Amino acid sequence: MNPEQTITTSRPPQPEPRARAVWRFTRHFLEMAAAMVVGMVVLEPVWSFVWPGLADVVTAHVLVMATNMSLGMALWMRIRRHGWAGIAAMSAAMYVPFLVLLPFHWTGLLSGMALMTAGHVLMVPAMLVAMLRRRHEYGC
Repeated sequence: MNPEQTITTSRPPQPEPRARAVWRFTRHFLEMAAAMVVGMVVLEPVWSFVWPGLADVVTAHVLVMATNMSLGMALWMRIRRHGWAGIAAMSAAMYVPFLVLLPFHWTGLLSGMALMTAGHVLMVPAMLVAMLRRRHEYGC
């Protein structure tokens, strides 16, 4: 046998073990939740300074809060080298619940506090939907 000839017995790449894939997906979700909180905590004082009465304008307040969360997530996703399409999908998950609920607030069917609470609760399934649509990117 010629020394330059080597016999390789390569196997096709094996799929990632299920438990590891689920952990990567869960870890990404937890990272996004943490990035949302950081975005709110860091940027809220800026908005309070720039727009002192923001909390009194419920529509603007919830949209600014969604923006703060989106910016936190987008920054972390770029650091983790995610693409713009994934970032856009996760950012949309911050706005869609509020956009769906705002008409109920405008017509008086939802109070400002109920809007804020329901919007935040609905972000969780919205994020999961965005992640499941791009599960190849998050480990599943």
